[in-house]
Amino acid sequence: MDHGATIAGITRSRTRRLRERRLLLAVLVLLIIASCAVSLMVGQTTYSAAEVWQVMQGQDVPGASFTVGRLRLPRTVMALVAGLSFGMAGVTFQTMLRNPLASPDIIGISSGASAAAAFAIVMLSLSATMVSIFAIVAGLVVAFLVYALSYKGGAAGIRLILIGIGISAMLESMINYVLSRAGQWDLQEAMRWLTGSLNGTTWTQVVPAVLALAVFAPLLLAQGKNLASLQLGDDTAAALGVRVDRARLTMIIAAVALIAFSTAAVGPIAFVAFLSGPIAARILGPRGSLQIPAALVGALLVLLADFSGQYLFGTRFPVGVVTGVLGAPFLLYLIIRSNRTGGAL
Repeated sequence: MDHGATIAGITRSRTRRLRERRLLLAVLVLLIIASCAVSLMVGQTTYSAAEVWQVMQGQDVPGASFTVGRLRLPRTVMALVAGLSFGMAGVTFQTMLRNPLASPDIIGISSGASAAAAFAIVMLSLSATMVSIFAIVAGLVVAFLVYALSYKGGAAGIRLILIGIGISAMLESMINYVLSRAGQWDLQEAMRWLTGSLNGTTWTQVVPAVLALAVFAPLLLAQGKNLASLQLGDDTAAALGVRVDRARLTMIIAAVALIAFSTAAVGPIAFVAFLSGPIAARILGPRGSLQIPAALVGALLVLLADFSGQYLFGTRFPVGVVTGVLGAPFLLYLIIRSNRTGGAL
C-alpha cells in the first residue's frame, strides 16, 4: 500500500471540503447582503442604491433620510442581529445536547421571556424598556431553572428537553391567562410582541441587541472546541480534558443571553433558533462547526421572512407569523426523522 498516496488523497479531500465550505459560507454572506439591500431600497417607495448609500453616510436625501434612515435601516439591522443571535444560540443548544429538538423555542426559554413580557405589559403597564428587562431576566431564570431541574450527575439532554417542554407548557398557560385579563389596547400590544414583530423598531431597541451579540457571540465561538467535544458525549469530552459542567454552563449563559436580548427587542420570532442549525447542516454537511453557518442562515431567514411578510401577501404579516408557518411542518419532519436516526442534526 502506498501510504504517501493515501495521505495525499486524504489531504486533497480535506482541502476540497474546506474550499466548498468557504464557498457556501460566501454565498450565504452575499445572499444576506443582497437581502439587506433589497430591504432598504424596496417598499411603498423605492429608492436607488445610491440614495440608500448617501443616507447611510449621513447625507440629507429628501424622503429617503426619514424612510430609510429612521424606518428601514434600524428594522433591517435588527433583523440581521436577531437572526444571527437566534441561529447561533439555537445550534449551540442543539449541538451541546445532541438533539435537534433542544432549541430555545422548544425547551421554554422563549416562553419564559414571553410570559414575563406579557405580564409586564398587561398587569403592570410598564414601558417598553422595562418590558425588555423583564423578558431578559425571565429568559435567564427559566434557563437556569430547566438546567437545575434536569441536573442529576450531569444535565442529560433528553431529561433537559422533557423538563423544558413541561415548563414551556406551564408558561404558555400563564400567557393565555394574562391575555384573558387584558384590555383591548394592552392585548394588541402584547399580541404584537408575542407574535414576533419588527414593526416600529428603533435604534433604542437595536443597540442592546448589538452589544449582546458583540459580547456573547465571541464567547460562544471561543467554546467551539469544547462544544465539538460535548457532541461526543460527556464521558468522552471529560476524557479529552473538557471541564464538562463549566463548559456547558458557560455556553448556556452565552446562548441564553443572545436569545434573551434579541427576544426582548423583537419578541420570540418563532422557529428561527430551531430551524437554523438543521438547515445549515443540510447545506454544508455534518462536518465542522455549525455555529457561524447557523447564524448566517438565521439572519437570512429573518430578513427574507420579514420582507415576505411585508410585501408578498395581500396583507402585512409580522415576521413571526411567516417563520411560524415555515417552522411548524419542519418541526414535525424533525420529530419523525429523530425517531429514525437517533436525533442527529
